[in-house]
Amino acid sequence: MPFFEAVILALSSIRAQKLKSFFSLVGVLIGVTFLIAVVSIVQGMNVYMTDKFADAMGGINTFQLQSRPGMTFGNVTEAMWKEWQRRPRITIEDAAYVEARVTTPARFSRESGTSAGVGYHGKMATGIDVFTVDAEFFRIKNWNIADGRAFSPQEVTAGASVVVLGGELADRLFDGAEPVGKTVTIGGLPHRVIGVVEKQGTLFGISLDKFAVTPITSPARLLTNRPHVIDDLQVQAIDPATMPAAVEEVTTLMRVRRGLKPNETANFNIATAQDALDQWGKISRILFLALPGLVGISLVVGGIVIMNIMLMSVVERTREIGIRKALGARGRDIMAQFVVESATLSFTGAAIGIATGLLLAFAVRALTPLPAAVAPWSIGLAVGLGILVGVVAGVYPARQASRLDPIAALGHE
Repeated sequence: MPFFEAVILALSSIRAQKLKSFFSLVGVLIGVTFLIAVVSIVQGMNVYMTDKFADAMGGINTFQLQSRPGMTFGNVTEAMWKEWQRRPRITIEDAAYVEARVTTPARFSRESGTSAGVGYHGKMATGIDVFTVDAEFFRIKNWNIADGRAFSPQEVTAGASVVVLGGELADRLFDGAEPVGKTVTIGGLPHRVIGVVEKQGTLFGISLDKFAVTPITSPARLLTNRPHVIDDLQVQAIDPATMPAAVEEVTTLMRVRRGLKPNETANFNIATAQDALDQWGKISRILFLALPGLVGISLVVGGIVIMNIMLMSVVERTREIGIRKALGARGRDIMAQFVVESATLSFTGAAIGIATGLLLAFAVRALTPLPAAVAPWSIGLAVGLGILVGVVAGVYPARQASRLDPIAALGHE
């Protein structure tokens, strides 16, 4: 039987026996759906973490000197947490010491932050991220100013009561009116608006534009930390290639400043975007390692179901096989027919699974903050697996059909 004729016959069988065909396809369908959906979401997260998340932290050439980790992955024991709590805070003097001695070309900005209400003429936006920083902070973050300007080093030195707003916060307070030149209150303290940052969008569904940035010497510093204490020192290597050298220098300088011996654990933390990317890489690798097993179980079950359905089909079509053999069909022709039918059945399940997996991935992207990016190789793999499962599952029933005695087959009722 020609290949395409066998495919058409298989499709006709699927249409004629819809319920039986559905149960034949369901194992392959579920396995392929899971494969496409998980790979699409993980691939999307990989792109998202590399682009959006790293940029939100200032890029892969930026790191923070802080007293303890601000972002943790994995299990944090009570002993670890207590040790972090006992660590001395980063001070303005620590920042000055490091900045004065680092030889790698870099930008620096002290940073402290808190959550506070920002108001204007009776309107109050609560839960706003308030950052007190140095002027270089805007360059480190690579923020563009959409309206007005950023504050200058001179304004930081003078402790000016000025503020730069995030785009969403400016919209909420001013409803499209010009914000520059107006005075807002931050935690009840008046600050003059001098600029608005271009909108950054969202990260995992959380707005990146609800913030207010003031000089680290402005009155808003009273809302963040006690005198001389900061949350962290932001450091950006001018050349990304010198990032490791900058990290090493800052680490060494802080160990010297705090009098730590070579065998003593550092009582401070260096946080980089690469750390978070490495942690996500571990998670994604675990997902990809677990994926073959989970998909394999569904495909094995699907293959067993298809094999049993094909064995039933051989029994139901015994007389047809006898007639074909009596008319001159060889054993290999019968075998090829049933293998092609089995592969077509499995491939149909894989095709439906691909469509279902893509719909599921796009639904996740549309309805949740999680991104999804279709990996072409996963579609090719799904097609290959669908055909392979069908061929393997169809070999045994096909051999049984090809070995039927034509006389006995013709007499089968």
